[in-house]
Amino acid sequence: MAAANMKAVKLRIKSVQNTMQITKAMQLVAASKLRKARDRAQQSEPYYKILKNTLTDIASGNNDFTSPYTKSGSNDKWLYVVIAGDRGLAGGYNANLFRYMEKETEGKDYTVLPIGNKSVDYFAHRNVPILTREFAEVGKVTISDCFEIAKLICEDYRNGEFGHVTMCFTNFISMLSQVPSGTAMLPLSDFVKEDVDPKANKNLILYEPDSESVFNAIVPEYLAGLLYSTINVSVASELAARSNAMKAATDNAEDMISTLSLNYNRARQASITQEITEIVGGAETNDA
Repeated sequence: MAAANMKAVKLRIKSVQNTMQITKAMQLVAASKLRKARDRAQQSEPYYKILKNTLTDIASGNNDFTSPYTKSGSNDKWLYVVIAGDRGLAGGYNANLFRYMEKETEGKDYTVLPIGNKSVDYFAHRNVPILTREFAEVGKVTISDCFEIAKLICEDYRNGEFGHVTMCFTNFISMLSQVPSGTAMLPLSDFVKEDVDPKANKNLILYEPDSESVFNAIVPEYLAGLLYSTINVSVASELAARSNAMKAATDNAEDMISTLSLNYNRARQASITQEITEIVGGAETNDA
């Protein structure tokens, strides 16, 4: 029995060691990809921030400014752009985002534009209306895809399909903290200030053909830049969550190996003690 028990423990130790090698490798890969994702997010920020400042200047510099993108839609239907992960093994990354979505969408008539395989699977399983599944893999979404998504959103918003457009994602706070968040995409009501003195508001820039046309042309570019930067932030959050989860799994595996090694040594010591006892008992019997 002792020998059989020792063999089982030894096989268990070998199995845990193999698992630990996998989790350690996944941790290192996630940490390596995390740096690249954060760099992409930081590099993409200036683009949409400059466009945001331009939109603000146009809106605030024209007293008679009007745009379909600054007005709430004709209905109360919502469109949520939900950015999740393509795979699991990332702790509570996806689960926390979906719990946030459940609270955010409670009592609302909404459609989703899912980005990420987990997002597509989650809403398809719950029979939530999906605008498109063309961008299912977040890892394969490019800047050109973001422009396509932005144009699709703007077109549906202008046609009155949705009255509000919001993006839900996981914000990267630190390596140990990733928080589900939401940001409004449309309408751009914050760009228009109502409490502005017309006499003090003098715009010296001449737009061709007019300020509203230029504003409407920039909005899809701005939303595409915002979306691309947010996707990179979400990917960084996913990689950080996966790195933390794999580190915890590696640490647990090390603790398990230590416990199993201790049990193996105890079983081995008990087996040796039993053999010695049997030898001594046999010798005493022979002497008698």
